[in-house]
Amino acid sequence: MSSSASRSSGVHQDFIARIRFSNALPPPPCPPKLLDIPNTGLASGQYTTPGFASRLAREQPLNVEADAELGMPLDLVGMPGVFDGDERSIQAPAHTPQVHPHDRPLLRPLSTLGKPKVSEVAVSFLRRTEYISTGAVKRSEASPLRPGAGNAKPKRPEKRKSPEPDAGTPAYVRRKIEHSFAVTQKALRPEGQRNIRHPTRKGLRLVEAYPMIPDLDAFPDSGAYVTVKFATNPVSGHIVGGGTGTSKAYDTRLLSGIFKPIERSATEEAAYEAALEAWEQDPERNPKPSNTMNYDFYLPETQDTGDKFRAKFDVENPDRDDADLYTAQSSGQGCFQFARVRGYEASDEKELAHDTKYDEEIILSFTGDGNVPGGKVAGASKGGAVLYYPVMQRSTVRSQRGKNIAKVTGGFGGGGVGRNDEEIIDQLDVTLEDPNEEMLEHVARIKADPLHFHEQEEEEEEEQARAEEQSHEVRDDEDEDAPRGNRDGADSDDEARSPETNGNRRGVESEEDDAEGDEEE
Repeated sequence: MSSSASRSSGVHQDFIARIRFSNALPPPPCPPKLLDIPNTGLASGQYTTPGFASRLAREQPLNVEADAELGMPLDLVGMPGVFDGDERSIQAPAHTPQVHPHDRPLLRPLSTLGKPKVSEVAVSFLRRTEYISTGAVKRSEASPLRPGAGNAKPKRPEKRKSPEPDAGTPAYVRRKIEHSFAVTQKALRPEGQRNIRHPTRKGLRLVEAYPMIPDLDAFPDSGAYVTVKFATNPVSGHIVGGGTGTSKAYDTRLLSGIFKPIERSATEEAAYEAALEAWEQDPERNPKPSNTMNYDFYLPETQDTGDKFRAKFDVENPDRDDADLYTAQSSGQGCFQFARVRGYEASDEKELAHDTKYDEEIILSFTGDGNVPGGKVAGASKGGAVLYYPVMQRSTVRSQRGKNIAKVTGGFGGGGVGRNDEEIIDQLDVTLEDPNEEMLEHVARIKADPLHFHEQEEEEEEEQARAEEQSHEVRDDEDEDAPRGNRDGADSDDEARSPETNGNRRGVESEEDDAEGDEEE
């Protein structure tokens, strides 16, 4: 009884497995029977029905003769450079053009169209047949004592915001930008900072707030900075202050290191230009050549030299213009001496443009009220600001390998291309000077427009080049007319020279008279 009771009390479930087998009939062993269809002529309508023409077209293929151009005449006269071997005008562009925002809805995949498909609930295999629906909602009968779907008031549909009439126009963009500044200024006030919450961690509260502004006075002449990462420690075998060995202390001389780019030889430059041109003509077959650089790395000889070198760049140091900071003398003036450590090559290099130099990485620097460009900035909770600097190139360098060292020094390939031992500089004597007027003007342009200053300079260079070409053309015309003018004005030149000659003679005679007068006295 106990066993039967336990069985009856348990949940009983029948497993149903429906298996279907294919039972296709085999083909008959005899050939099909031939039917005798009499030819009744046009009276039967067999040859006058539309189906006869369709069947005849299927059974009798048409022989289409293709001409020499296969029906697609091509005219290459209007293609620039195609007869000179330049096929870029007839090839697809290397970079796919950007899709217009109005055309993006037309390129959506088919899976995104229509209503989203509701994922089915995972069920076990071989279970009792029942209805499964994730979209169905169990509704209980409405009760006057319990609010339900039948007693709920009909919910009014929410009103959609009407699109602004001038959306996308310059006035709309300007209004949105001004509104963002107004919202930011309101949030930067002390009462507004208390309401700022973290987007994901709701328990965090704002402690300090700093405005982020660009330090335009510290932008270099290139308009952006370069971050360099060493693959290995460059001074692992040197002890701070001199000597060799191993030390766990950080060598502060690395803060004053100098990278000197190694210029490519004429042969290497020609090979790179040829590879770049081949890649531009056929990007699919020719890989893009890497434009990586090789460097010579220099460090100060002592830690004291590095400290004084950085003191010359410290704007807060009142003695930064003092000549006593120099630790050595060269050519009668003070200098800092940097010794060559080794040669490095770029193993990974990524270069950005001026339009995208703020997209991936920036350098941040916290500063006080006294160092903020332009004075105190509104929005800081305890004074000061965060200065940011753009990064336009990121490089990872490693020590040059044997084959690359041989290539640079002239032993790679047996061609003697590159530098020899005499061209390698073992020591640099560095002296700091004030920038000239041209450099100051260039820096002022960067400060006025950090993103598009190079475009203005390129336009000025093009205008200067055109002006030089026009001046050369004018000089050539003058040189052609010069012989004719010399023949016509030969007499006038002689007449113009005669007063000078007479004046010289008079001067000589007067000197002789003065000399005779001195002798008589």
